[in-house]
Amino acid sequence: MSTSRTDAAVQARRRATQEMLERLQTALTAARGHTPVTVAALARTARVSRTFLYQNQQARALIEQATRANRPHPAVSNSGSRAQPAWKQRALNAEDALTQAQREIRTQRTHIAELLGKIRDLEHDLPEGSLQRIVTENTTLKQHVRQLTQDNQQIQERLTSARQNNRFMDKRIADLEAQLAPYLTAPTPRP
Repeated sequence: MSTSRTDAAVQARRRATQEMLERLQTALTAARGHTPVTVAALARTARVSRTFLYQNQQARALIEQATRANRPHPAVSNSGSRAQPAWKQRALNAEDALTQAQREIRTQRTHIAELLGKIRDLEHDLPEGSLQRIVTENTTLKQHVRQLTQDNQQIQERLTSARQNNRFMDKRIADLEAQLAPYLTAPTPRP
């Protein structure tokens, strides 16, 4: 049973490899004569990994064949020429990535230096002892805010009580007016 699974896995891998080679061939055909062939561009166009292009012999042969077709005068090949273009392309890609990384590092270092300079300028502008004074003022202001919050809460409670008293008094006045209403509307006796 495990041999059938292994055989099925091998067959699936072969099919996948064949599909990748077909996509590579399509990408090479599309790129022929338009632009120079690079491994990175081929990998993106064919939707395969660069590692596949470097390690698979058929893929390397297809790329080498396309590269030779694009050159007007083919170079003299020696025994190690098959591996050389792959390593050469890898080295060029690595150099490009390194240059870009160094540029990014320089940019980040410049930005960090600017920020550190701004921090130093801000620290320099403060006279000695001002930090202690600012901390003391901050503590005092926090206490003042706490006191104002408590005062505000007390005033809110008083206002609520006053409103309740006012409602009670309005109701009491309305009751008294209701009690006095019959006397106010009745005619007054004449002496």
